[in-house]
Amino acid sequence: MSNQTPISTVKPFFKTDKPWEVLLDNTDFVKIFLSDVLGDYILKQRWYGGKSSRLKYIELAEYFKIQQHGEVYFGLILEINFFEAFYQHYFLPIAFVTDDDFAQNDRILPISINDQKGFIIDAINLESFRKVVFERIATATPIDTTKVQYHKSHLFQNVSYESSRFMGLEQSNTSLVYNEKYVLKFFRRIFANKNPDYEMSRFLSEKKEYKNTPSYLGSINLVDSENENITIGLMQEMIPNEGDAWDYMLRELHKVFSNLEYKNINIDALPNTELYQRLSIADIPPQIIDWAGLNLFTQIQTLAKRTAEMHIALGSEFEETAFTPEHYNGDYTVWLKNKMLYQFQNRLNIVENNMHKLEGLALDLAHEFLDKKNSIRKRFVAFDWTKLKGERIRVHGDFHLGQVLVKDNDFFILDFEGEPESTIRDRKVKQPPLKDVAGLFRSFHYAIYANVFNNSEAHYPASQESLFHASEILYRYITGLFLGTYVQETQNANLNLGYNQERIFILKYCLLEKAVYELGYELNSRPQWAVIPLKGISNIINH
Repeated sequence: MSNQTPISTVKPFFKTDKPWEVLLDNTDFVKIFLSDVLGDYILKQRWYGGKSSRLKYIELAEYFKIQQHGEVYFGLILEINFFEAFYQHYFLPIAFVTDDDFAQNDRILPISINDQKGFIIDAINLESFRKVVFERIATATPIDTTKVQYHKSHLFQNVSYESSRFMGLEQSNTSLVYNEKYVLKFFRRIFANKNPDYEMSRFLSEKKEYKNTPSYLGSINLVDSENENITIGLMQEMIPNEGDAWDYMLRELHKVFSNLEYKNINIDALPNTELYQRLSIADIPPQIIDWAGLNLFTQIQTLAKRTAEMHIALGSEFEETAFTPEHYNGDYTVWLKNKMLYQFQNRLNIVENNMHKLEGLALDLAHEFLDKKNSIRKRFVAFDWTKLKGERIRVHGDFHLGQVLVKDNDFFILDFEGEPESTIRDRKVKQPPLKDVAGLFRSFHYAIYANVFNNSEAHYPASQESLFHASEILYRYITGLFLGTYVQETQNANLNLGYNQERIFILKYCLLEKAVYELGYELNSRPQWAVIPLKGISNIINH
């Protein structure tokens, strides 16, 4: 939007003779802003998550000032109501600009205030706003009892503003880079509670000094009219990195599958192993090491250790009740079964309505899924908590390779917001640590198959059926090594995962849950990839 019409020639959509500082007290402005303008603007934003539903109307649930030294901006909490009879809340900071240079992006409304023409824009586009937010966090006092509460960590001392920029394209949030050292994440979709990302990051970094996640540096929380504490922003250290583990794995897997031709590997002669068998590197046959390379497996070991260390930290708290481990009980079981049966029925309907989009192996697996629906449903119901001896802890909740950064042959875990479809309450429920392991295993499965889909015709001299067979073999060794390393680390630290059969039961339960969860997204967005979760489901129900 660099070729904007100059403000002086724009006809204001709204005029007022009141100052900017009291604009939100003007009911006529609020009515026009919410009903005539904001809907069209929000629908175009990447961070808006309601695009699949029909917007009915918008209400201003809450507003507050973000200010310093006479500079005033407004933070809006917008309640988006849908025809489907539900609502979502979003955070939008706004500013009034009269200079053409400050109005290049995200113009929301032409307006005249006290005969000054200008625009209301998303304030995050203004460097002056970004500087105010940074300085409010940097100068935060230990105890803040105001409506907008700024907090800083002991690690965020003696800092001053130098520069700021957008981190890049994001879907659900907006992240800013400060001084090329710090990252402030503004949460766009918000909930009437502290965000799990804020809680988990602060707990791991400040209380447990877990080193393989970005250090917590500060936050912005709003105390709303109902005295709920709402997380608006999270400041963390910026981890210089070589990209995320998803891209890293794709590069490594491309080398592995290229070796089929380069090393003249006979896929049919590759030794196989049992699913969910705990392995060490010494247990991996030389033929597999020769094919995949030792480096891939040593990196899998490192990631398993970092995951175990995260869970050990999360499972070692005995004072703060939000993080103390708990045993399985009837309440958790009822919650889990209700959640899973609802999700399973939803995915069942999606599969039935999208069979026409599938072909080949995906179609065969979809038929198997429908044929065995009662068996799958029984697996979700067959959760007998009285037989489980392990403990539940707070977990990442949406753990996959895209949530892991790679740096110097090490891994850093981030983004603890939890599963996007889940409510804020559900995201904070204590779960088996193996739920995160299952999420990562599903991500390994995706990375292996995505590599085959993206490169098979151009690079790999084998039929897709043979490549799928090789994929399953590789998946078994990767997950076996991960599991062996992870269980060893957690047992050494006395994190209670339960006995061996219990661990396998929980892992398979969580893998099935995750694959069923993925199925809805794939059939709605990219049906050709539905074969991946369908294959994952088939592996589990036929194991």
